[in-house]
Amino acid sequence: MSETPVLFSRVLQDDQWLDPSVDETIAQALREDRLAWAHIDGKHPDAADWISRELDYLDLQAREALLDVDTRPRAKTLSDGMFVILRGINFNEGEDPEDMVSVRMYIDDHRIVTVARKRVMAIEKLQEMMERGQGPATAGEFLVLLAEDLVARISEFQSELDSTANDLEYRVIRERGVNLRQDVANLRLQVIAARRYVGPQRDALKTIAESPSKVIDHDTRREIEEEMLKMTRVAEDMDELRDQALVLREELSGQLSDQVNRNTFVLSMLSAVFLPLGFLTGLFGVNVGGMPGVSNSQAFFLLCLWCIGIFVLQISLLGLWRLFTRHRK
Repeated sequence: MSETPVLFSRVLQDDQWLDPSVDETIAQALREDRLAWAHIDGKHPDAADWISRELDYLDLQAREALLDVDTRPRAKTLSDGMFVILRGINFNEGEDPEDMVSVRMYIDDHRIVTVARKRVMAIEKLQEMMERGQGPATAGEFLVLLAEDLVARISEFQSELDSTANDLEYRVIRERGVNLRQDVANLRLQVIAARRYVGPQRDALKTIAESPSKVIDHDTRREIEEEMLKMTRVAEDMDELRDQALVLREELSGQLSDQVNRNTFVLSMLSAVFLPLGFLTGLFGVNVGGMPGVSNSQAFFLLCLWCIGIFVLQISLLGLWRLFTRHRK
């Protein structure tokens, strides 16, 4: 772990995002009138002290929001700027994509401060753009680029879930096997986990688009509104996926019920066939006043013939009953 909680810092100078000069720290650059960006590791043990010490001029509410551990997407306009919390798909190794990572951000005309407790692909993409000389020119444009990337990845993940749901629906109908129940359950869990943040993210983008902050100019507002509409469509598609997964679960439950009913019917038929035979053999085995047929050497043979005859008669009656019921249907 690095000594400083600042993972990445840049200063906008002559339309280029540059590293702070040797005699200038990012904390000093954030206090000046030119645009500067600092990305902070929220899990670093010194993150809270650094923010309290170096960003003491920011609104207390903004500083507290930057350090929140369990966050839902939201946005709020402050006197000088605004703080924004957005969520993105989790691409970290060994973690579930639907367990979304969060980006906490404070922006105004002259500074951008982002905090993340996990690796965020959208942040890394912005870093690469700056290194290629293609970074944003304003704080509002930075916010738009970040939101666009987060929303695009969420939309792509939703499309993958939709493909998974369609494949499962085909398999459930074609294979008719209860072995797909775990796959359907996993799909439902993914949809529920992702949907938990999609709605609040849409509301956060709406708040940004309606904000009177100077950071949100006309072009920024229009771009954020477009991302808000995309999140609205994703939320609607997530609701449809949730309903589709519920229908698949009910279909599997119906298939399981049919299978249980068939097995119960087979057991009932076996019981109906062998119960009279068991009663007959038990009756002849009763040792009350002497067992019947003991004195007759043909008794066992005759008993077997009776059992076979009764068995054939029962099978014939069951066959006629099945034929009659099918004919009625």
